[in-house]
Amino acid sequence: MFFQRLKDLREDRDLLQKDVAEMLGISQTVYSRYERGFQTIPVPHLIKLADFYQTSTDYILGRTNRRTPYGRR
Repeated sequence: MFFQRLKDLREDRDLLQKDVAEMLGISQTVYSRYERGFQTIPVPHLIKLADFYQTSTDYILGRTNRRTPYGRR
């Protein structure tokens, strides 16, 4: 599964893959694999990304088009 939304969220903030990778405590290569869908994103990293981008995990995963996290309007 290719995570275009993950890439779009990163680019909207003018961040490089290495910037997000550092925030997650992983290598840029591993993060690149997440974005391209070559490696499964561990749940703790998915939650951290959703919190960082102030969105929901469902939005990142493409399960909703609602960008704001649940419970917020």
